[in-house]
Amino acid sequence: MSESRLSSSEISELPPVAILKPLKGADLEMYASFRSHCVQDYPGYEILFGVSDANDPAAALVEKLRQEFPRQSIRLVLCEKDLGANGKVSSLAQLAAAANFDILVVNDSDIRVAPDYLRTVITELQAPGTGLVTCLYRGVPAKTLASRLESLGISTDFVPGVLAAKQIEGGLHFGLGSTLAFRRQELEAVGGFKGLADYLADDYELGRKIAERGLNVVLSHSVVATFLPAYGLSGFLSHQLRWARTIRASRPGGYAGLLFTYTLPWAAASLVLARGATWAWVLLAVAALLRLTSAWASAGPVLKDDGAVWSLSLLPVRDFLAPLVWIAGMFGSKIVWRGQEFKLEDGKLKRVQ
Repeated sequence: MSESRLSSSEISELPPVAILKPLKGADLEMYASFRSHCVQDYPGYEILFGVSDANDPAAALVEKLRQEFPRQSIRLVLCEKDLGANGKVSSLAQLAAAANFDILVVNDSDIRVAPDYLRTVITELQAPGTGLVTCLYRGVPAKTLASRLESLGISTDFVPGVLAAKQIEGGLHFGLGSTLAFRRQELEAVGGFKGLADYLADDYELGRKIAERGLNVVLSHSVVATFLPAYGLSGFLSHQLRWARTIRASRPGGYAGLLFTYTLPWAAASLVLARGATWAWVLLAVAALLRLTSAWASAGPVLKDDGAVWSLSLLPVRDFLAPLVWIAGMFGSKIVWRGQEFKLEDGKLKRVQ
């Protein structure tokens, strides 16, 4: 990934940008992730951090950031209005209203970026017909087994799924929370953040609404990193279940099709049903080889995720857990998010009283 400096002509063509980052709580990697946004090879931008509670521990990290980078425009915005069940989107609506610029970039609090991130994403947004730019991401796990399994799933399941959807559907028609870069006019044209305040998959919905207006959703050349918690098994399964039910609510057809992508479990089931027949062993070997090859291609050449490449030995564990999560995600509507319980109805969150 290039980190060359901008020429004067390039600088004059890049618009000022507002980065919006809604926050809730803090973790060990958060400050370094914040800091990566302050060393961008970009001429003019501001960073707005939003908290719903002035005593949120993330506020202290923002103050520390302001002290380290006094020349960078950094603001902490208290987002006290409750505009819907999705607290993150409530904060985003208030951050967007406070932003000084009309080019907006949204990403999650745990996202870490390269110095050329803004330059790459905004240059791609400037292309004719482009309404939104989003990014693939690699997961950086904590030391627990469950965290490594989640990181492996991002690199070998989620990212290939995004690329397959792009190929099958003739382009992207959704966004990813790792990055959403767009113009204020496009946001207002689809009803603003207030119109998304009850959706769980707000990033998906924003991309979908912009795509429905006939604008392109572009997958950036910039790949970012997300730092995963030190999940225990129950935390990992809870997050996987929330993810599964979110996909089911947003893309029911795609969710149904996931069942047919579990190569290793299907091959193993064939081996059992065939009572160890030679052809079934061959099928299992071919399935394992294809699965390993596709996983390596996604984690290595596409994401440059060395950690996931070295964790490929965990693929069987990940792959045999996946159908169980899929079955659980097929039924029920309760999810736990940000410490609260919700019911998911038609993609929207309903608070459980």
